[in-house]
Amino acid sequence: MQAADAVTVRRLDEVGALQVEQLADVLIDCVEGGASVSFMLPLSRERAVAFWQRVAADVAGGRRALLVAEEAGCIVGTVQLVLDQPENQPHRADLAKMLVLRRLRRRGVGAALMRSAEAVAAACGKRLLVLDTSNDDAARLYAGLGWQHCGTVPGYALWPGGGLCPTHIFYRQLATTG
Repeated sequence: MQAADAVTVRRLDEVGALQVEQLADVLIDCVEGGASVSFMLPLSRERAVAFWQRVAADVAGGRRALLVAEEAGCIVGTVQLVLDQPENQPHRADLAKMLVLRRLRRRGVGAALMRSAEAVAAACGKRLLVLDTSNDDAARLYAGLGWQHCGTVPGYALWPGGGLCPTHIFYRQLATTG
């Protein structure tokens, strides 16, 4: 799938050391830019790499789908689908850690990642996706892509530099076939 300016999106079936390093770069850039995505400042490279190594293990175990946006062979964005859900929710996946380097935002990369994630979820038999975000720009992107806003929870988490931030909850029902 193509995004703006020769950025391509693909699913990784396995995650190697180089990809872990590039994903750590994306995570650090986003957290340093104020993204509330589970990490506080300062985010060390070691913590970022350890996070992506855990994600890689989940990808290898089939518990998680990892999509990346690449430009000139380098990862510039990513999104995850948490496929491993409780036994009473096999039809659902959580969309998590939709991250795009700050220098590439508002160029269609996030939208391309989201559309690809929806396609992968459908291919995995998922019919309902759920996500949360503290970022107002991301919330507008999701709404513009047809995601339904359920509400906003005040004081849900902390900004990376401290202070409480809200989160917006969204869901998307995917078309079913057959």
